[in-house]
Amino acid sequence: MARAKKDNVPVSVRLEKGIFEKLSKFCEDSGQPKTVAVERALEMYIDDYYEKMGGIVNNKDINNNIYG
Repeated sequence: MARAKKDNVPVSVRLEKGIFEKLSKFCEDSGQPKTVAVERALEMYIDDYYEKMGGIVNNKDINNNIYG
């Protein structure tokens, strides 16, 4: 039985070649798809940013601020 698909939005970015190569190597070594690796990295980066700005903000708080 197939997994239910996550609610998602397609994103297109341009990366420096060196960063892309590091991402590709990381994904090959860890067995993660690039989507998972990028989602996790962005989640960690954004959470760290908001922690440093004065408190932990979770996805629900961020989504409420963005989408009302």
